[in-house]
Amino acid sequence: AMFIEALRATLNDTTLDPSFREVVLTLPSEAMIAEEFAVVDPQSIHTARQFVRANLAQHLKSDLLSAYEDNLTPGKYSPDAVSAAKRGLKNVALAYLLAWPDDATFMLAKTQFDEAQNMTDRLAALSGLSNFSGSAKNTKAAAQSLQKFYKDFKNEALVIDKWFMLQASAYTCDVAKVRELMKHPAFTLSNPNRARSLIFNFCNANPARFHAADGSGYALWAELVIALNKLNPQVAARLARSLDRWKKYPQNLQDHMKAALQKVAETKKLSKDVLEVVSKALAS
Repeated sequence: AMFIEALRATLNDTTLDPSFREVVLTLPSEAMIAEEFAVVDPQSIHTARQFVRANLAQHLKSDLLSAYEDNLTPGKYSPDAVSAAKRGLKNVALAYLLAWPDDATFMLAKTQFDEAQNMTDRLAALSGLSNFSGSAKNTKAAAQSLQKFYKDFKNEALVIDKWFMLQASAYTCDVAKVRELMKHPAFTLSNPNRARSLIFNFCNANPARFHAADGSGYALWAELVIALNKLNPQVAARLARSLDRWKKYPQNLQDHMKAALQKVAETKKLSKDVLEVVSKALAS
């Protein structure tokens, strides 16, 4: 309760800079939390963090709605520091509101997406919609927003990289979804930026899904490191480092990770960089 009230006081203190309030309201990432543990359990960390987000959203809902409304920046987009700070706080408030979803908060995000005058607000709304887990009707509408975004920006490569990145890091994304996205006409492993946007974000920014108990995330990782080794060994070596610290995880995950590392290590014609990464990991 003290924690919630402290955040409430900070959120409502308009004498504080919006960018400061945004930072205070932002929870540490799952990867950052994992650094504090000798043994990392990605599923438990994800569950605990989501529980905290949902509880904060529930108890601070009226305050978050006020913060959202008070920090709107209507009119023509302006890159000045004050406007940027307001957008940051507003979008953090929106993300929290969507952690305790209902029709009203869904429509808030949908309206922001539909009416956004800048990419910051559009992507923030789309990120919230991508993580939305409410009614079937709203989930369908969220999927339609993702498709609309692609249609609107399909000729802008850097924006489509963000589109893949956003989906890869969504809580709802899993190995099956990644494989589905890899079949998308706009995706190719031969484009380093596109590969990083989807594959790296899934492996490094979505730990609960990547570290699935059945080892499917590691099987995908091994498959992609081997494929990228032929196309771009440097990118493959960077991806290979995703399992550098495999011994910090519970034994069942370690077994799957070791098998994936061994599969890569036994692959013929590995680049020197990839072989060095996986060999050091296995020897650690």
